[in-house]
Amino acid sequence: MSDMANVPVIVLVRPQLGENIGKAARAMLNFGLTEMRLVEPRDGWPNPAAGPAASGADIVLEKAQVFASVAEAVSDCAHVYATTVRKRGVTKPVLNPEEAAREIANRSQRRSAILFGPERSGLETEDVALARAIVTVPINPEFGSLNLAQAVILCAYEWSKHHVLAQPTAEELLPPAPQEELEGLIGHFEELLEPAGYFRPPSRAAATRRTLRGLLTKPGWNHLEVRTLRGVLSALGRKEQNGD
Repeated sequence: MSDMANVPVIVLVRPQLGENIGKAARAMLNFGLTEMRLVEPRDGWPNPAAGPAASGADIVLEKAQVFASVAEAVSDCAHVYATTVRKRGVTKPVLNPEEAAREIANRSQRRSAILFGPERSGLETEDVALARAIVTVPINPEFGSLNLAQAVILCAYEWSKHHVLAQPTAEELLPPAPQEELEGLIGHFEELLEPAGYFRPPSRAAATRRTLRGLLTKPGWNHLEVRTLRGVLSALGRKEQNGD
């Protein structure tokens, strides 16, 4: 079976606004999903309003397929999940997004689809009837309104937790600065604080220096952060020398 078996299809049922389709595409691509299917989009397809709202998730929009019914859209999917706040009189297993994502990620055979209803009214009972389970987000009962992209991103994020996505590079997560640079920073602080009387009385000077050292070593500054702090101290020292 294809490696795509545990990658869910996102099905937007009768979406109303092109902007919302675009935002849903952006939410999908954020977490590694690219297959969007549209069922009877109100304003037709393609929709010129979707592109700008997608903010670069063009691959999702370009691959999007349009279907005349929900049944056709999920015809190749053995496992269909319907996102809805309430059961709408249909008795089916009820899962939260985390539980549904775990089921989908652990499958190695037939494909899965997640249905999302129109912005204004959500899925109809006939739509939910096609699903094998309902996905409901634990949400404030006094305000249970999620927009389309929010609902998509919740499910996409939970699915992504079971797959390795790109992490920040080593350059973005710099290692702590070498001890030599840290000692220079500590010495710079002491150089400016000494004439200001910070280490008085003499009987407490050693303890005060140890506390200062502990404060400056705890964060694990990288070399760029140490350089920035040294620049701040240098600027303050020049200001003091100029008598400003």
